[in-house]
Amino acid sequence: MKRLPLLAVVLGLGGLIPFVAIAAGILLFPADVPVPRLVQAVIAYGAVILSFLGAVHWGLALADDRLAVPDHARTLRLRLALGVLPALVGWAALLIPMVASPLLALVVLLIGFVLTVLVEARATRDGLMPPGYMRLRWLLTAVVMLCLLAILLTRLL
Repeated sequence: MKRLPLLAVVLGLGGLIPFVAIAAGILLFPADVPVPRLVQAVIAYGAVILSFLGAVHWGLALADDRLAVPDHARTLRLRLALGVLPALVGWAALLIPMVASPLLALVVLLIGFVLTVLVEARATRDGLMPPGYMRLRWLLTAVVMLCLLAILLTRLL
């Protein structure tokens, strides 16, 4: 597999703008001021990004001709499952504010991002991800987690 294109890195970093902008918007308000639309916006964007991360694995699975060979059937199943699970976590996060606190949805998103990056780190160690992918993913995930944690702590304290 080839190295990540520069455009992928630039777009990945650009994808952080909504997280940072929404977190900054929420942090500017005192903790006693409700900001439900901003919280819902970050939940929705987080769900979309989790779905996107899953789609990466579907793309890799479908593009890898070796995976049609029986020896690679397990890897194919794992990649396809990883492609679906982040989207389901994101969907759950979108539904949570309908029945519980939106802050719980932020926790679900945090867990989803952490588990996804940990599984991807394992896949990278197994040689299943493009070179440079995890360096970018760790950076992006760290910023996303800082934003979500800042929002969560600001609203809780």
